[in-house]
Amino acid sequence: MAALAAAAAVVVAVLLGAVFVVESNTDSSDVQALNVLYSSLNSPPLLSGWASSGGDPCGNAWKGISCSGSAVTAINVPGLGLNGSLGYRLSDLLSLKTMDLSDNNIHETIPYQLPPNLTYLNLAGNNFSGNLPYSLSIMVSLNYLNLSHNTLSDSIGDVFSSLKKLSELDFSFNKFTGNLPNSFGSLSNLSNLYLQDNQLTGSVNILTSLDLTTLNIANNHFSGWIPKEFGSIPSLIIDGNSFANGPAPPPPPYMPPPPDRPHNNHNQTQEPTPTPAGSSGKTLPSDNKEKNQSLTAGAITGIVIGSIVGSVCVILAVILCSRNLQKDKDAMRNNANRSVRSLTVGAERATVKETPEQRFKSSSIASLIPPPAEKTIVERVHVKNGSGKRPKFPITASSYTVASLQIATNSFGQDCLVGEGSLGRVYRAESPNGKVLAVKKIDSAALSLQEEDNFLEAVSNMSRLRHTNIVMLLGYCVEHGQRLLVYEYFGNGTLHDMLHFADDSSRTLTWNARVRIALGTARALEYLHEVCLPSVVHKNFKSANILLDEELNPHLSDCGLAALTPNTERQVSTEVVGSFGYSAPEFSMSGVYTVKSDVYSFGVVMLELLTGRKPLDSSRARVEQSLVRWATPQLHDIDALAKMVDPALNGIYPAKSLSRFADIIALCVQPEPEFRPPMSEVVQQLVRLVQRASIVRRRSGEELGFSYRIPEHEASTADLSF
Repeated sequence: MAALAAAAAVVVAVLLGAVFVVESNTDSSDVQALNVLYSSLNSPPLLSGWASSGGDPCGNAWKGISCSGSAVTAINVPGLGLNGSLGYRLSDLLSLKTMDLSDNNIHETIPYQLPPNLTYLNLAGNNFSGNLPYSLSIMVSLNYLNLSHNTLSDSIGDVFSSLKKLSELDFSFNKFTGNLPNSFGSLSNLSNLYLQDNQLTGSVNILTSLDLTTLNIANNHFSGWIPKEFGSIPSLIIDGNSFANGPAPPPPPYMPPPPDRPHNNHNQTQEPTPTPAGSSGKTLPSDNKEKNQSLTAGAITGIVIGSIVGSVCVILAVILCSRNLQKDKDAMRNNANRSVRSLTVGAERATVKETPEQRFKSSSIASLIPPPAEKTIVERVHVKNGSGKRPKFPITASSYTVASLQIATNSFGQDCLVGEGSLGRVYRAESPNGKVLAVKKIDSAALSLQEEDNFLEAVSNMSRLRHTNIVMLLGYCVEHGQRLLVYEYFGNGTLHDMLHFADDSSRTLTWNARVRIALGTARALEYLHEVCLPSVVHKNFKSANILLDEELNPHLSDCGLAALTPNTERQVSTEVVGSFGYSAPEFSMSGVYTVKSDVYSFGVVMLELLTGRKPLDSSRARVEQSLVRWATPQLHDIDALAKMVDPALNGIYPAKSLSRFADIIALCVQPEPEFRPPMSEVVQQLVRLVQRASIVRRRSGEELGFSYRIPEHEASTADLSF
């Protein structure tokens, strides 16, 4: 009996415990999101109650957490000296309304995936860098946004069109550049705007439509005239800019001034037609009204004669304009024919040769690309494309003529050829003032003339890609059957060249640089896969498509070009590319390519960074020719891993960092797509690797058993906290 009673007591206790858990348990997705946030913030003890795994934020009252039922609705932890990053699962906090982590020491970039239903977001006074998060564009409930006193840079993204409820916006004391985005004009509820102490340029006219109470744009590089509408803003600070002195210029020629009297006043006739007395613009007195309602016979005759003369003049003007227009069309046709003939001659002179892949880099992120301000290498086309048809798709890139690109590339001559890919060749284009661009000339066999709309749709999609690690499309050309894409040129080479063809030992990539390149390209794929809607699958991710700038920051090229590949080429590429070394098993076997296939290719590139080997190398022993097949079984063997490391590193690397790097590779190159992680998790693991390496660097290498041999000339670059 005693045993039965004890058993019954246990059952009752378990049931009561279960009831308690059910009543107080926090939503599991909220718990996991806070777990990741806590770990990303380096598990600070100041956040009492928080945990890296599990826990009950609502039931156990975690510091700074507020809930409604089982849902987390607020995170308020300002001024606690928190460091680290914000993780990658904030978007799972679907009920979160308030988020205040201001005045801490949080760094890295602001995550792309922010809680979508926030009304209040304050991340001011931290060390956030990079660009604005793209998820801002869907946060339609946002009322307050403060990102001031950080080191955010690049252009302010055009992401504000849907933020109709935003009343206060503070981007002050950052490093933003470029013009104000057009979508600022959509902020109909905005009252307070703070943009002071940045490096913004251009006009501020987009702000004239806003009903502002406070506007501070001091200490930027704004130019033009100060809009007269600013005079009605109660609190206005605009000093420290480059505004023009004096009143604003008059309206453009032939623009009629705004009317100063009612339009329905039929007693007033326009000059120079003779009018009766009283037509000065004032309403006539009532005692003269009857007299002025009728016109004299002479006035009527004058009006009739004037109308006839005016009609004749209009007809003559139309005839003259038609003749001039026809002459212009004939001249344009002749010039176009000469351009095509010259283009054909230049193409025939070019011969195929083995050259590095195209080398061009991304310009600044998150702003629409304005047309060239000066006459550099090309002149703008006066119509949207060579056929004279208006594109069906919004394209933010500039439109160029074939003739101007031909001049800039020496008729697409062999001396300007810098690369060749599956869709065509890439040429170096040089301007008179020294500016250099890269022009990708699509092979006419790859796209038929009937696919112009498909090409323009792809150009439209590519022109909207905005990320600091993605090469930005600057321009395009659809003229005389030609299809060309214009990018900013970069001559420092590709990752493929740097790893496999660097003759100069000074160009050898350090371990720090390799981790930085992996993290940057991971962020690029994360943006394509998880930020863009719909997702963009790269389909050609390889080290030859990763361009390196002067600081060895990576820029992923050919993003969006997969949409231009015809079906016939996809079928061929299943056989050819499938054996190239980067392609995932599912693509090699069936031609199926998904975002998880990109993840596999990313893992192969990480293997290149670790080993310095090519994905396929027929010069090696048979068992070592396939990099993935040879390396994968050794990724978790510490001794074998040390032997796999690129000899060019000369043993200068942190052993634990190397091991964690290999763990990430092993996840990415798994044969089954469903077991490969999303790129957001890969980014988070690489960020964590960097954070741990930064902590280790501040301690004794001997104390922690690191094989971290750093010569004096490397000391300045040894810290991985980038």
